[in-house]
Amino acid sequence: MKLLENERIILRALEPEDLDVLYRWENDASLWQHGNTLTPFSRYVLKEYIASAHQDIYTTGQLRLMIQPRQTGQAVGTIDLFDVDPHHRRCGIGVLVDPAYRRKGYAGEALSLVLSYAFSFLKLKQVYAHVPVNNEPSVKLFTLAGFKIAGRLVQWISTPDGFADVYLMQYVFAETN
Repeated sequence: MKLLENERIILRALEPEDLDVLYRWENDASLWQHGNTLTPFSRYVLKEYIASAHQDIYTTGQLRLMIQPRQTGQAVGTIDLFDVDPHHRRCGIGVLVDPAYRRKGYAGEALSLVLSYAFSFLKLKQVYAHVPVNNEPSVKLFTLAGFKIAGRLVQWISTPDGFADVYLMQYVFAETN
């Protein structure tokens, strides 16, 4: 079996054909509270981002992969490694699945594949995520993947309803040697 795929999904690099779906996802203001986006992205900026996505993960400090079911060949989401720190062997992780494809197991499978890649190929020691406390599906997703709640960041993110707490969730790889 290949490193970034299983029987059901493939995690693949960005392609120029992904421009329209990335434009839709990146400009969905309802998703901005989960990340650091404050303004819309132009098609030009996203086209440039896709064109530079081939750069080395250690140069850019990030990697975005598209989640693509084998059956349809259509991207249903993204999974990102960011703040890659090769010295401390850690990085952050984020997952986005299009609302039309949620609760079908894609996020869990993508998370499993990218964690295997992070630990076996990139030789990272730990991966962390900031998960809003009230986002029960995401807390469950990361918990089922083996993440532990390492702490609670009080009033960490601004939401339409005010400030909200997030869990700092962490997966520390237990090396056998």
